[in-house]
Amino acid sequence: MTPARLRSLRRDLLRWYDRNRRDLPWRRDCDPYRVWVSEIMLQQTRVAAVLDHYARFLRRFPTVQSLAAAREASVLTLWSGLGYYHRARRMHQAARVIVRERSGKFPRTAEGWSTLPGIGRYTAAAIASIAFGEPVAVVDGNVERVLERLGIHGTQASPTDGRTLRQARGRDGGAATRESTWQLAQALLDRKRPGDFNQATMELGATVCTPRAPQCLVCPLQRFCTYRGADPPREQAARNRKDVRYSLARNGSTVLLVRRALDSSLMPGMWELPSLDQDSINGDAPLLRLRHSITDTDYRVVVFARELDQLLPVDSARWVTRRQWEQLPLTGLTRKVLLRLSAESGGSRGESKCR
Repeated sequence: MTPARLRSLRRDLLRWYDRNRRDLPWRRDCDPYRVWVSEIMLQQTRVAAVLDHYARFLRRFPTVQSLAAAREASVLTLWSGLGYYHRARRMHQAARVIVRERSGKFPRTAEGWSTLPGIGRYTAAAIASIAFGEPVAVVDGNVERVLERLGIHGTQASPTDGRTLRQARGRDGGAATRESTWQLAQALLDRKRPGDFNQATMELGATVCTPRAPQCLVCPLQRFCTYRGADPPREQAARNRKDVRYSLARNGSTVLLVRRALDSSLMPGMWELPSLDQDSINGDAPLLRLRHSITDTDYRVVVFARELDQLLPVDSARWVTRRQWEQLPLTGLTRKVLLRLSAESGGSRGESKCR
């Protein structure tokens, strides 16, 4: 790829992005706080799932100062349903570092962002390029797929740095290692519009250059691409399946919840319904059945009505009204169960197949 052809690729991709990019709320300005929140929420999470959470989160915490001043429990409450709660905890920790140690000033470089809790290489580069225009490339799954399909190799990466794209990918020109892929992305980056170029490449991979149904005929980079058609099917790892049973104990308008231990390895400090073991069911009819998926595990969930004297005593148990549990950091599954039971109150009970 000659320097002139590389300039054409950048121009075509950015022109496509300007005309076709999705109207997402975090793209409406380059405010570093909003960019940061969106990037953390979007980690391993679909855009559709983030939209509502993003809006609610910013209404409650419109600035890094308000986030830093909040209790961790309040942050987790707003995060409930997004999963991967360590993201919220580390973002809260980072907000306090920014406010207390940096006088509320955000880092302006990827290197600076990477010193904060919960900020890895991708997130640091994304924020620095989008919010501050630093010419640093990003690599996620979408970007990696676009680069692989372009199959770029050979001549000069840019008219200024003198490197070759083959050098960026490795001397043998074979499949790029993770590091060489980052180098290739950096070589392709449009330095005048780095944030837009990074987002354009990710957008292309998410909406056009998809794994199984790429829209090659409408791709803006079709003339540069050496690839056609979907990726060959990959063997999928077997998903784990797990049965879980919860109890619903009512006392007037309140329900009983228990809190996970603060040193728990999974979702510490989060609130949930009391669990039941198989031996305590005795053929009882359930209040509710539903399915729930988290990463590589599919859960079959059954909820049974119980009286307080049927439950084992738990020190962390607490009776809460709906108004109160809506303000607690619930596990996503518990929030789903309580909302479903509230919606079905007085109606028929049965199995729900929502995920």
